[in-house]
Amino acid sequence: MNIPIHPAQEEGAGAQHANDALHQMRPGPLQLAALPPLALYIHLPWCLRKCPYCDFNSHEWRDRGEGDAPLPEAQYVDALIADLEAALPLVWGRPVTSVFLGGGTPSLFSPEAIDRLLGAVRARLVLEPGCEITLEANPGTFERDRFRAFRAAGVTRLSVGVQSFDDAHLKALGRVHDRAQAIAAVEEAAAAFETFNLDLMYALPGQTLAGLQADLAQALALQPPHLSVYHLTVEPNTVFAKYPPALPDEDLAWSMLDHITEHTAAAGMGRYEVSAYARPGHACTHNLNYWQFGDYLGIGAGAHGKLSFAHRIVRQTRWRDPRSYLEKALTGQAVASSEDVALAELPFEFMLNALRLAQGFTLAQFSERTGLPVSAIQRPLEEAERRGLVARDLHRVWPTPRGFDFLSDLQEMFLPS
Repeated sequence: MNIPIHPAQEEGAGAQHANDALHQMRPGPLQLAALPPLALYIHLPWCLRKCPYCDFNSHEWRDRGEGDAPLPEAQYVDALIADLEAALPLVWGRPVTSVFLGGGTPSLFSPEAIDRLLGAVRARLVLEPGCEITLEANPGTFERDRFRAFRAAGVTRLSVGVQSFDDAHLKALGRVHDRAQAIAAVEEAAAAFETFNLDLMYALPGQTLAGLQADLAQALALQPPHLSVYHLTVEPNTVFAKYPPALPDEDLAWSMLDHITEHTAAAGMGRYEVSAYARPGHACTHNLNYWQFGDYLGIGAGAHGKLSFAHRIVRQTRWRDPRSYLEKALTGQAVASSEDVALAELPFEFMLNALRLAQGFTLAQFSERTGLPVSAIQRPLEEAERRGLVARDLHRVWPTPRGFDFLSDLQEMFLPS
């Protein structure tokens, strides 16, 4: 669908977007020989209920005063298309390796709205053959045949936010689904998609090792090709930060992680990233691009993006409040902030991602993606190796098991001094 723009506005908007692209191409501190792969992230911000641990830009629909009115999905898709149109000069001609629809709860949107959105994306961007298109879904929005309708709309991969199969833990986490709905949703995902992800959390309020073992056993019994497992953490500005729950102690949490790593491996799933386990051929292309310091255009309320140009790397953020985003995006002003990544911050930015991967990164990749010489990280690399946090050869650097266990400490070694 074309967004109606007054003819007098269209010329000015086009000139502004072209100027933005020329502005990013001006001389700068970097000299990138080639641009990294490009992905597209699309944020759909609404959910049925805000979970007490969630610090994402998600908004309960009923908390916004609309009562039982339907989601403004048509208006929001219009805004997303306008946002993408305005951003095209910055990514023109670059093929897209993956698309990820995150939230919020994207599965609240109808398959028809997702179909229109993805059609608009295909009309404006070149998607690589076999482009991975992931949609996050929650069992609480699950209806039979709904997942098949998303598949028909062009989604190729589903990520199902189960978090737990224990009803008591689901209630404590504020989830809107129960165990039976979770199992039914995963079974439907397996029937509709060749590949999908199951999200699980551990170290939950009151969780025992036996409880974690039961959750993991149920997850593996469903034979997901990909499993993401996250330690519950109390983030600032969440309900759990205001009313902290009693969480398992550190020793118990480590025992839980050991059990997860051991039993996923026995089930044929490799731990290719610190929180991700997959069967061969089922690693998440979109997330791999993040962790390999690839580029991504982020559209939607509060979406973040990273874009590389010949002489700089730019971070962008869209307006966070959905109402503000709707107003701004439709006038071609969706970007709330755009900043160059400082040279001194690039090593840490790169390591924050690349050291999450079991295979690590190549030294050539560091230089290609940051424009910096390997000498820029030589000193912290030597210290990390001395402390047993990384191993390396002439071409590659990767975290050791100890490095995975103390990943934050390892990453912080690359902060600007």
